[in-house]
Amino acid sequence: MKTQKDIILFLIHIPVAFLFTAVFAQSDSSSSVVVAGYNISAPAGSSVLLQCVSGRMVWTRDRVRDRQRVLHWDLYRAGPDYAMERVVDMFSAGDQRVYNSYNLGRVSLSQKAFKDGNFSLVIKDVTMNDRGLYSCNLHHLYCHLYETIRIQLNVTKSRRKEQRFWDGQKAVYVVLLGSTVVLPCINRRNVWTDWSNEEEDQQVVHWDRQSPGIRHDRADRLVDLYASGEQRSYGPLFLQRKMNISNQAFAEGDFSLTISDLQPTDQGKYSCHLHHHYCGLHERREFQVMVEPPVIQPTLPAKALPSADKDTTKAESPRIINVILPDQRHHFLMPLGYVLTSFLLLAFIILIIILITRRRRTKGHYPTPQFDLSERSSRSQSSSEEFEMDVSEVSVCSQQEKRFDYKNNLLKEKIHLNSQPKVIDLDKEMQKFSK
Repeated sequence: MKTQKDIILFLIHIPVAFLFTAVFAQSDSSSSVVVAGYNISAPAGSSVLLQCVSGRMVWTRDRVRDRQRVLHWDLYRAGPDYAMERVVDMFSAGDQRVYNSYNLGRVSLSQKAFKDGNFSLVIKDVTMNDRGLYSCNLHHLYCHLYETIRIQLNVTKSRRKEQRFWDGQKAVYVVLLGSTVVLPCINRRNVWTDWSNEEEDQQVVHWDRQSPGIRHDRADRLVDLYASGEQRSYGPLFLQRKMNISNQAFAEGDFSLTISDLQPTDQGKYSCHLHHHYCGLHERREFQVMVEPPVIQPTLPAKALPSADKDTTKAESPRIINVILPDQRHHFLMPLGYVLTSFLLLAFIILIIILITRRRRTKGHYPTPQFDLSERSSRSQSSSEEFEMDVSEVSVCSQQEKRFDYKNNLLKEKIHLNSQPKVIDLDKEMQKFSK
């Protein structure tokens, strides 16, 4: 049973130990971490400013050294008050302070915590009142370090229910009532080491320059600046005069490098290194500087001298035409809108004229009849006369047809009589018929 518990505890400690080992390795590394990169292009002969600002490198010179590093354990109870309670705190000098008299002699921290980096909390004779969420808070006011580790503590009366596991966010400890428990809080970063006797030598800023094709480890050192105010410049004298850093760099946190009279030979990669060995700060900012051709200043055109054959008394007309181009686009769109509106209005007028002319032409082909009384009477008389003439003609035609039929009948009778021996006078018979 104990072996299984040890295995579970070991598995819980693996991610915590791996985290602190990775942080320790990173902070202990001599190589700087690149936090920013910039591409800067400037014309030859000008001045350029490579800005490198960091608030973490501002020197405070706080004399209360033993109160800069603080550790405190807090307890958050889930019920019934849901309140946060301070259990114990400890300063870098080794002084501990227990806030609740009930915990005197029950809770304790190692006296070598700030040397060993082990800030685990030991609780003796665990009771039901000790249940809750514990947090180990590590603060370093000077280095602006704030870290927190949380552990959930539960109490049981059954030995079979004792266990330790990770719920995805925090470690959970289920311990037996009346036993002793150790809540782990380990941080062995070099930031928790003792203070150095020479604090002013711990903060360093230096600028390097890599010419094209040169590796980082072969870069040329330009300037070194210490928190004590000491500044060292490297290279030829003309190079030292054209590259400067402000003397108030550590007071303002601005370590920018100013390069005057920029030349093509100044091209390359510049890097600003910030080192604080005590706080474990190793940062680097890189600047790729490119030099363009110098800016050519426009010169005034040469004025021709007046010739002798010309009359100098005559005033010459101005030959300069000033063309003002608008900077904004709507100045060009407004006249274009006026032109389009004029064309549309002209097309509309032409369309109306065409429609009116077509309507008049259709009226000429199909005139509307307008009659007077006289014309009506004359036309009625003419129509009656025409009607009478037609009737008379019809009657004449009918009489002629009757006569023709009668002649045909007489001819038939004559033919018939000719067959008989009898003579008939045709004229007389016609006169009778007419009568």
